[in-house]
Formats: sequence, C-alpha cells, structure tokens
Amino acid sequence: MAESRASADTIEINVWLADYPFPTYDGEDFLAPVRRRAEEFGVAHPEYRVVIREVPFPAMAQEVARAVEDGTPPDVAGYYASAGRTALDTLGPDGRPLFTPVGRAIGGRTEILGEPVVVDDLIPAVRAHHSRGGELLSMPVSATTFLLYANRTLLAEAGVTGIPRTWEEVEEACAAVARLRGGPAVTWADHGWLFQQALAAQGGPLADNDNGRSGRARTVDLASKEMLAWVEWWRSMHARGYYLHTGAVADWMGTFQAFAGGRVAFLLDSSKSAQEIVGAGAAAGFEVAVGRMPYNGDVPYVGSAVSGDSLWLADGLDEARRDGALAFMQYLASPANAAAWHRATGFVPVTGASADLLEKEGWFDEHPHQRVAVEQLRASDCSPAALGPLVGDVAAIHTALTGAMEDVLTGDADPAARFVRATEEAQRALDDYNADCDGPTPRTPRRLVID
Repeated sequence: MAESRASADTIEINVWLADYPFPTYDGEDFLAPVRRRAEEFGVAHPEYRVVIREVPFPAMAQEVARAVEDGTPPDVAGYYASAGRTALDTLGPDGRPLFTPVGRAIGGRTEILGEPVVVDDLIPAVRAHHSRGGELLSMPVSATTFLLYANRTLLAEAGVTGIPRTWEEVEEACAAVARLRGGPAVTWADHGWLFQQALAAQGGPLADNDNGRSGRARTVDLASKEMLAWVEWWRSMHARGYYLHTGAVADWMGTFQAFAGGRVAFLLDSSKSAQEIVGAGAAAGFEVAVGRMPYNGDVPYVGSAVSGDSLWLADGLDEARRDGALAFMQYLASPANAAAWHRATGFVPVTGASADLLEKEGWFDEHPHQRVAVEQLRASDCSPAALGPLVGDVAAIHTALTGAMEDVLTGDADPAARFVRATEEAQRALDDYNADCDGPTPRTPRRLVID
C-alpha cells in the first residue's frame, strides 16, 4: 500500500453533502465552513484532496442511487437522520449494501492519519441514534432537537413567571395569555417530526422490533396510546382556542411569523432556529426565553429524538481512500471544528469536548438559548423509543400523520378512528418499501424521498 500511495497522484475523496437554503450566521452560504475544513484537511494531508459536492437536501438519496447506476457513487454521503434506513438499504453496483458502518471501519483505532478519533465522545443520544446494535453506522456532524420558545415579555404581562415544562403547564400559561388578550397563545407546524418527538418523550415506539433498531421494522402503529395522548392534547388545545392552526401542513414559516409578530406567546420549533427566533423577538421588541420541549407530565420523561445530518462511508474503498475519508470525518467533528460549526449554524455541538469548549469560552453564558438543546439531548435514556424510528419511507409515514391531524383539527374527525386509518396508510407504504429491500432479490428502494 505504501508503494501505491507514493507513486499515485493525489487521492481524491468525493464527499456529497446536503445543502440547505439558509446562510450561516456570518452570512456565508451554508456549506462554506465545510469547504474551508476540506481545504485545511488537504493542507495538513497533502496526499489527499477532499472534493465537496453540494446536493439539495431532499434529493440526496435519489442522487446517490442515480450515481450508483452511472458507476460514480460518492465515497461519503450525508443523509438526514430520518433517512438512515434508506441509506442502509441503498445497494451498490454489486448488489450489496453501498455503505459500511463507520464504527466497523474505524475498528477501535484512536487516531487515523494523525487525526484523533472522536466517536466515543459523541453526545450519547446522538451516537445512539446513528447506531444499530451498538455499532455506529454513520458519523453525525449536525444535530437538532425540538424546543419551546416563549415571549417572556408577553408572559410577564399575563402573570406567567416560568417557562412551562409539561403539557398541563403549557395549558395553564396559554389560559393566562388568553385571559389577558384573548386569541391563540401557542403554535407549531403540523409536521411528522413533532409526532416523533411526542412519542419519544413518552417512551412510545412508532414501529416494531424496537423501533426498527433490533431488526427491520415491519409494522407501524400510528394509533398507540402515546400517539393518541399527543393528538388528543393537541386537539383540545385547538378546541379551546389556545393553539393557532395556520391552515397549512408543515407551515414552518407561518408559525414562525405568528410568533415573531407577537400573535402567540409560544412556538415549538427546531433547536437549529434558536438564534433566528431569539433575534426575531429582539427585532420586534420582546425577549425570547427558550425551554425544553414540553412533555406529558402523566408519564415518565424518556428523551428527545435527534435529527440532523450524518456521513455514510462507501464500502469497498481501498485502504488509503477509506482512511482519508474517516480522518476527514474526525477532523470535521474535532472539538474546535464542531464548536465552530455550532457557532456558524446553531446545530448542537455533537461531542462532549466541543460542548465543553463552548462552555469554557463563555459562549453559552452569552447565548443561553443555545445551551438548552444540549441539556435536553443529554437527558435522554437512549432507549429505542427515545431515539426515534429507524424505518423505511418516513416521508410517507409523516404524510399519513399530518393528513390525519389536519382532519382532526379542521374536519372534526375522531382521533382514534382517523389515526387507525393513518396507520393503514403508513403500513401500506412500509410494506411497499420493504418489498423492494427485503425480498429474494433485494434492490434499492424505489421511493427515496427524504423528509
């Protein structure tokens, strides 16, 4: 191997990363910091050149599958957290899984090409989400969860002094706001991720086989007692006039604008948006407080599902290319670089050392709203339910969930009956997905939508 490396040209590592339509806090395009990390890595390791390809976020799975057909798959591909099962089921030209587990490729090493291996320092909930059977499948570089944002100025006027922690406390706070001025007091988007978060907090699985983590998920249950507890609470909040329904599914912008415009006192949204939401409040003349996502106080709190992007390593790479790819992953997640990524984008720092560095620098003291997500993820018990599902065609499952909720909110549908029907819809989609991947002649799933 040493001879081939000495005589060969520079080794190119093709890294495909999901690109998002929002800039960094410094006003750069989203992946500009990562491109700098790639250049730095090349300077430190002149035998390598990391080539970054930017792929629109929803299209990663389709683009990788198309590249396999063309014989040009990437060495590394960044998949959204909900697409883990899709990445596992994507096949290479030889009909075998395209990707190999990162943990297996690292093989217990503590450094690769001089770059310290940081996987053992990943925040436990983040590592566990991207693992199966204790083996790390992919290398997380971004992490998010869901938080509660509160208009502290309005709450003070309503006599509410603390940030609600449970659903019941949210109701009480909303009632106080309604007494002050009438109208709705809280909003959030009707999106599948909210359902996942509500289930995770209550310890309710979405799918069988430990949420798809001890074996392939073959059945889903969208009408479990945990799901219906969330749906019934949501419905009651709407019926009492506390919840603002904007009238559209996945209306992230509409809910954000309602909060930023002072129409509601509370917003449930991604931890990634903390800086933007706090800034919007300041621009509008009110203080924003940030708390953990409220949970069902009638059952023990279990955890918060993880989202964000993770890097998958192609199988069958020669040793030099494989180690270059692994070393670049570790470099991206080094304490300094993971902390810098957090400061630039608001994603949760993925390792303990990067969070500790931010704490030591005083970053979290100056930006306390950025500390909350770290604390919430650290509170997870990392059980299969808390980690969220590893299941095929999550997009179809989300569509079934959001469609059912719309019927409950706007069509007065019975929650139990409607979510039984949603389960049937989602089950058909999962059956179709599994038929592609788990038959006598497996193939890459035909439906590759990321949501």
